[in-house]
Amino acid sequence: MTTSLILAFTTLAVTAMLCLAGGRAWRGWLDLKRLELARRQAPEAEAEAVPGEDMALRIELAAVRERLRKLEEIASGVEL
Repeated sequence: MTTSLILAFTTLAVTAMLCLAGGRAWRGWLDLKRLELARRQAPEAEAEAVPGEDMALRIELAAVRERLRKLEEIASGVEL
């Protein structure tokens, strides 16, 4: 009889853990979908961005690309 009780409690505990994990995954998925919807509904916020910020971002991206190119050259053995 104790073996049956242990098996029943173990089954109950595993079921509870699976339900909790599934509930947490569901809430995470819903949060992700809410964020996606909020991003789609707010394109005008991106249009209001300061033009200088866009240029600064492009300059920084170009600098990162240049550093990456140099690192690739060093990795391949090409002297600068």
